[in-house]
Amino acid sequence: MTVRSERSAQWAQGMIAAPFLILGSWCLLFPGQVEALGFLPEHYIGTQASRILMGCFGAQAILSGIFATFSRFTRATFLAYGLALLPFFWFNAQFTLIEPVFSRLMLIDFLANVVMLGFCMVGWWALSPCKTNR
Repeated sequence: MTVRSERSAQWAQGMIAAPFLILGSWCLLFPGQVEALGFLPEHYIGTQASRILMGCFGAQAILSGIFATFSRFTRATFLAYGLALLPFFWFNAQFTLIEPVFSRLMLIDFLANVVMLGFCMVGWWALSPCKTNR
């Protein structure tokens, strides 16, 4: 494996962590705003308890971002991460488009999942033992 491939994989890993850190921070720091913008009016709760739960969700996302940042990813890690993202596409489609609970703004989450899946493929490919240095 070349240094360039290793750097590409590390860059992909950082880009996988970014949505967790960015969107998780938004949920943790501004839980009421995320809840108000993210849910359709008929599903909006707007209580202190719902803001706490949104903040907890954000804290968990930040924790995931920290693990993604500081762990050592292998090809298997990129593959497992990519496969683990697949149910989130169902979740996004189900509760944003088919049985709407979330507003269209939640498509940000869908976009973040697409980006992370793409970077899983970049990292997996960069660490391929058959890859040649071009």
